Amino acid sequence: MSNTMEKLFNLPDLGEGLTESEILSWHVAEGDTVALNQVIAEVETAKAVVELPSPFSGVVKKLYEPVGAVVNVGSPLISFDVPDHSGATAGDPKEPAGGAAREPSGGAAQRQPTLVGYGAAAEPGGRPARRARVGATAPVAPAPVAAAAPDPVPAGRDSQAGAPVSADSGPGLRLVEPHDPASQGIGYLRATPPVRKLARDHNIDLRSLRGTGTNGLITRQDVVQALEATALTEALPQGPVPPAAAAGETRTPIRGVRKATAAAMVASAFTAPHVTEFLSVDVTETMALLERLRASRRFADVKITVTTLVAKVVTLALAKHRMLNSHWDEEHGEIVEFGHVNLGIAAATGRGLMVPVIHNAQDLDLAQLAAASGELTRAAREGTITPAQLGGGTFTISNVGVFGIDGGTPILSPGQAGILAVGQVRKMPWEHLDEIALRQVMVLSLSFDHRLVDGEQGARFLSEVGAILEDPALVMGLI
Repeated sequence: MSNTMEKLFNLPDLGEGLTESEILSWHVAEGDTVALNQVIAEVETAKAVVELPSPFSGVVKKLYEPVGAVVNVGSPLISFDVPDHSGATAGDPKEPAGGAAREPSGGAAQRQPTLVGYGAAAEPGGRPARRARVGATAPVAPAPVAAAAPDPVPAGRDSQAGAPVSADSGPGLRLVEPHDPASQGIGYLRATPPVRKLARDHNIDLRSLRGTGTNGLITRQDVVQALEATALTEALPQGPVPPAAAAGETRTPIRGVRKATAAAMVASAFTAPHVTEFLSVDVTETMALLERLRASRRFADVKITVTTLVAKVVTLALAKHRMLNSHWDEEHGEIVEFGHVNLGIAAATGRGLMVPVIHNAQDLDLAQLAAASGELTRAAREGTITPAQLGGGTFTISNVGVFGIDGGTPILSPGQAGILAVGQVRKMPWEHLDEIALRQVMVLSLSFDHRLVDGEQGARFLSEVGAILEDPALVMGLI
């Protein structure tokens, strides 16, 4: 009978600065045989829904977290029994009894990864620090032992992995397993996706409920009863019932995209000194060009919009005004001027504001730019966009005109030097050829990081973009 080795897989780092993910669904169960790169779970980060591929071929031994749990990066997620080809035998004193050995997640760094990172390596002597769960039972610390007597390594667990051990590891010692119902309390989310959706739709905080289903599972009836008894949320204070005047208010937990966006905006607003400049532009000629392009067979398969034309002009202008396409590197005390344009296009979605990024936009022609923008925006709104498609931006465009807005003071995306807000196109009386005429006018609002960009530099960039939109033929001077 061949030996097996237990491999532990921690939640990997799924994007830039993401620290946790919520498990939306498991595609495997304990005891299932899986192949390398087979999708094992679907998780939701603050930016996107991501499918996790299996880093091993073998048999699923244990799922450490249920659907609905929020897991920190570097925390145990799943373990596998895989064939042990090391040649060790069950009698090898270096292996635990039973022929199974646990390899900590840090061992994954020694193989070719199939995903972005395998998570933080386990810290010596324990699991990575995790957020405390409400009502969780704290593990009982083992009694001190004499220095001459080494601590035994529990069966089935590497001493560095830091996960639960068997209950008989020592006299009176009981370490709580992650799925032990006694440790879950009201703070541990155990519910099927339909039940979780029902709770979200009615602002019910699942952490306030005690499940009546098997092993503490929160059922649909539990949520219905909570609705009938008045919804509770984690933000509500403990104590007396609020006065009747507050009965109509609702409270929604701050999480996911909204939480990440808020943190990013606060960090940007209070780190980079913002300056905003405005320019009203006669875009009558650009709008006429837009209609001709839409009628052209060359663009029959793509959707050309005002944003597409502005994006093309911006990529050309940034090659000349490089400080608007730069980054303030505080850690290294350097200003980084990028040689490429990774253009972010702000998009309003059902999950909140997202900024898909068109990488190397300077290399794309108008049709390619339109296709890339359309695909990324659609993916963002459908919830299928990946973290890689949301990261690495160097400049951002936000079309507020689609909401009937003329202009505003856009906040920079963290780490970027500039963002351009595009207002609505309106017919207005305008001076044209020394006469007053009804023209199509747009307001451009440019915010920039004053540490990187002087007022003159910002003004020159904005003026050049505006001049080209007023007379598209001027683009020939930038090609």
